[in-house]
Amino acid sequence: MQIAIIGYGKMGKLIEAHALSRNHHISAVVDPFAGERKTPSGAPVFKGLGEGGNLGNADVAIEFTRPDTAAANITALVEQKIPVLAGTTGWTDRLEDLTRMVEKAGASLLWASNFSLGVNLFYRIAAFAAHLVDAFPEYDVGGWEAHHNQKADSPSGTAKTLLDWILTNMERKKTPVWETLHRPPAPEEIHYQSLRAGSMPGSHTVLFDSPADTIEITHTARNREGLASGALRAAEWLVECPGPGKPAGTPRPGVFTLDYVLKDLLGV
Repeated sequence: MQIAIIGYGKMGKLIEAHALSRNHHISAVVDPFAGERKTPSGAPVFKGLGEGGNLGNADVAIEFTRPDTAAANITALVEQKIPVLAGTTGWTDRLEDLTRMVEKAGASLLWASNFSLGVNLFYRIAAFAAHLVDAFPEYDVGGWEAHHNQKADSPSGTAKTLLDWILTNMERKKTPVWETLHRPPAPEEIHYQSLRAGSMPGSHTVLFDSPADTIEITHTARNREGLASGALRAAEWLVECPGPGKPAGTPRPGVFTLDYVLKDLLGV
C-alpha cells in the first residue's frame, strides 16, 4: 500500500514507522514545518498539498495535523480523489459539509476521534456500564480526562465521543457539561472535566457514584503506539488492502468511522 502522510510531527513519524513495519511504502509526506527534504524511508517531503502533485500515486492519505488545518487538508485530498484517514480532532463542526463533498465526489473518508483499539473497546465497556446503571438513580455519572500540555483542543475528541456513547445508553442523562460549574449540575447533566499538564499521552475516566460506593472505568494510554497501529489497520480497511505489504484494492466510497472497521474485526 502506498501511503501519503499529512503532518510529520510525533504521530506522523510514528505512522511512518508502523507502516514500514507492516511492509507498506511511504509515497510522500506533507508538512509546512518539516525541516527534512526526505524521510528516513526516502519519501519526499513537501510543504503543501499542491506541491506534491498526486502524492506519489498514494493509495491513501493519513492526516494527523491540527484542528485549524484538518478540514482544509481533507478538502484538498477529496478534490484529488485520494482516500483520507483523518486522525485530527477538533474539526468536526465541518463534518456535514465535508460529507456532502465526499459523497458528491465519490471519494472516501474515514475519521475517528481516537484510532486506538483499546479506546474503542473502552467506549463500548463504558456504554454498557451506563446502560446498567441507568436503572439505579442513586448512581450519578461524571468523569475527567487528562492530556499533555501541548494538546490543542479541550475537551478531547475522545471525551466527546465517550459521552456520546454514554448518553445514547442512558434515559436519565441528556447533556454533557464541559466547563467549570459554579452551581450544582442538573439531574440530566453529566459533568466531565479536562486537565492539560506535563507529558501525559492521555487518560479518560468515567465514574458512577452513589452514597454507598463508586464504580470507576479508566483508559490510560502509555504511548501513541495504539493510535498508530489502529490508524494503519483502518487505512487498510478503507482501501480494501488484505494485509501488511499487500496491494490496495478499490477504495470504499463514502464517509466512515472506526465503528465500521471494528464491526468487521469483531464480527458484530
